[in-house]
This record gives sequence, C-alpha cells and structure tokens, in this order.
Amino acid sequence: MPDDGAALIRFPHAEPPAPGEVIEVAEGILWARIPLPMVLDHVNVYILDEGDGWTVVDTGIDTPKARALWEALLSGPLAGKPVRRVLLTHHHPDHCGLVGWFQARGGELITTRTAWLFARMLTLDVQERTTPEALAFYRRAGMDAERLEKRRAERPFNFADGVHPIPVGFTRIAQGDRIRLGGRDWEVHVGNGHAPEHATLWSGDLILAGDQIIPGISSNIGVYPTEPEADPLAEWIESCTRLATLATDDHFALPGHKRPFHGVPARLRQLIENHEAALPRLLDFLRQPRRAPECFPLLFKRRIDDATYGLALAETVAHLNHVWHEGLVTRELGEDGAWLWTTK
Repeated sequence: MPDDGAALIRFPHAEPPAPGEVIEVAEGILWARIPLPMVLDHVNVYILDEGDGWTVVDTGIDTPKARALWEALLSGPLAGKPVRRVLLTHHHPDHCGLVGWFQARGGELITTRTAWLFARMLTLDVQERTTPEALAFYRRAGMDAERLEKRRAERPFNFADGVHPIPVGFTRIAQGDRIRLGGRDWEVHVGNGHAPEHATLWSGDLILAGDQIIPGISSNIGVYPTEPEADPLAEWIESCTRLATLATDDHFALPGHKRPFHGVPARLRQLIENHEAALPRLLDFLRQPRRAPECFPLLFKRRIDDATYGLALAETVAHLNHVWHEGLVTRELGEDGAWLWTTK
C-alpha cells in the first residue's frame, strides 16, 4: 500500500549505488544493491568492515546476474577480502537467496531460529504441481476459476528456484541479544507480520531494518497456504508499535528496499496507520457479503494485474482474517467454495 506523509522522511543519498559499486552510509558500513527479477526490482545489502573480512547483511536472490554482481563487488570495492559472516534479517528469497552460496565459501550464517527453519525447510520442499492444500486455500480466498486452473496446470514457483541450497548449521540470534558486527555492538529486536521472527539490529543511531521498516512502500502483510487462518496484521501492528518505543528522530535506518532514511518514528506511525485506516472502510464495504478480490479497489490504490495478484490476494486475506479474529465479521463458504465475508 502506498503511504502519505513522505515529507517527514529524509534521504541523505539522492541516488542508490550503481551496479557493482558501493556507498559508505556510516563508518565501516557499505551499501550495495542487488537486482531482482520482479516488480520490486532491487534489494539493498549492507557490508560491514571486520578488518580482515566482511559481514554481509542479506544477499539478494540466487540468479546468475546476482552472483556475477557479487563477484564484481568482491573483487572490486570489497578488495578481495572474504565474507566471514552473513546476517540474515528474514527468510524471504530476495534476502536469503545467496546465503548458502556464501556459506559454501566459508561464511557463518547468523539469523533467528524461525528464519533459518523456514528458509531451510522451503528450499527442501520442491513441488512440481501446486498442492491440493494450496489449491483449496486459493479457492477459499476467492481466486477466480481461470487463475485457479492455471495454477493447477503449471509448475508453481518453488523457493529453491531462487535460493541456493542452505546447509545445516547456523548461529542463532533472538530478541534482546547483543552481537558485535563491524566494530559496533548491536541489540536485536524482533518483528513479525511481514516475516516470522524478522531480525532488526540497533546500534546507537543506526538500524539494520530489513523489511520491517521501509520508506515509501509498506511491506507485504500476507496470509498463505502454510497458515491459512493466521493474523499477521495483528503481529505487524504490535511489532511496529513496540519498535516505535525505541525509535528517535536521530535514528538512521538502513532498509531492505528503497533508500536509507531519517524519520523512523514518523515512518513507524505511517506503517501502523496505513493499515488501521483501511479497516473502517473495509468493514463498511463488508456490509454486503464480499469475496476477497472484490476488496482490492478498497485496499490498493493501484491496478492489480497478474504480476501483483498473488501478493494482493494474500494481503487482502490478511486484513479479512484480522477483522474476523477481532470478531467484527463473519464468514461462510459460497457455492463456489470461496469465503464470503460480512460485517456483523
């Protein structure tokens, strides 16, 4: 969802680093970008100087283009020093795609337990056809018959398609832990909603924010076949509210997408309000029984096409599940097998 209040967010860097180049965003912390083959066409990675090597924060997806870009970074601005550690903020493919690639070169993986378990499990779970459970989820979510049949017939995207094999073994971080990276002591604060047990790291006025605090766009808050009755929106709002108690105007956030920015307290307020403001409109719309896709125009200020349909459906179900868990709506299966949601 796009947001308002952009004037409250300040960007010290007018442009991102060019491919194969870095920008020093704080002493000993380099910012690089890795391309993504999707609508959101980049992910930020941060590279912390350890003297005799580097710690990399997130990695990008596993594609030949991304690996070639990393090779150029390693031999160029990173001066051939080895990547000794990889700090993974969360398990999504655009962040963990090359974790195993770095581990194969001797890097130590540092992440939360849930992030490692999801990443490891999903790389091993390769499906040649969409599972019956997933098809049932999409039907109940209101996916139209044409899209549903297409998903039934085609090989689905598998996590392993964009993630290098992840070996056994990692170093766990958890809420409240302290860890030394790049000559700084960082405190771990865990968020949820966008990804389970998403790590953010705080040191002085710096935040390694991952996808928990991004400017300009809100991270996708979605429900998926793995947990069809989840309420990630409640987890997201709780996380943003809790992190807001830590944030000050002096903080400089290094996010997983877009540009590093000041204005973290204002941004966290926006991230909460973007969703909370949508709920009264949703409840009013649901005075008549509705399927999830009928709610797209209400929740999104852009056209939902084939490229964005899956994420839009997941996020819409997240909002519907939230008001259902709050006891504000009822749901019943329609004749087509889709949930019909109605305000009480």
